[in-house]
Amino acid sequence: MRALIIHCHPREESYTAAVRDTVMDRLAARGVEARLIDLHAEGFDPVLSATAHADYLDLSVNQRGLEEHIAALEWCDTLIFTYPTWWYGLPAMLKGWLDRVLLPGVAFEMPTETGGDIRPGLTNVTRIMVFTTCGASRWLTALVGAPGRRTLTRGLRLICARRCRTDVVAHYLMDSATPDSRAAHLSRVAARMDRVLRRATPMKRGAAT
Repeated sequence: MRALIIHCHPREESYTAAVRDTVMDRLAARGVEARLIDLHAEGFDPVLSATAHADYLDLSVNQRGLEEHIAALEWCDTLIFTYPTWWYGLPAMLKGWLDRVLLPGVAFEMPTETGGDIRPGLTNVTRIMVFTTCGASRWLTALVGAPGRRTLTRGLRLICARRCRTDVVAHYLMDSATPDSRAAHLSRVAARMDRVLRRATPMKRGAAT
């Protein structure tokens, strides 16, 4: 397994950062190769500028300035997202990362005929894992339609490997969370990671247990 973690939260002391650390600890314990992209820490620019939009379909220039992110995306076979759900969707920074990095020629291929559809480009990605927090309840999030979750587990999945698997672990009612509920959720995150990793990777010799 080669895991790429996309982390999105403006505050390093956030609960989302604790979720990220739990994910990375479980990867390290299993000896998994992992790379982290912390969007706020690196000051990623999520805005698709007029120039970038004009160059969007030009495969000779559309990757300029994004080479490291694209290389990491092409390297991984597992994409892991840690972020807070805001207004039932993705934070603007994370949505901007999708807009700018999931480019034609990288994440998907443009149609080649009239009436055609895009074709998957991220066929190296066989699993997507989503770890998020939601201020609303599970039923209210479902009523609204959970657009952020759907973007990743449906929209993104469609341009990955044919049998790409998805996992979602969410802490609902985060606005009224307690220390016990937060601790229990971190345990669920660790348990989900361990279950997936046991199936996906043999324990590497010398890895921590």
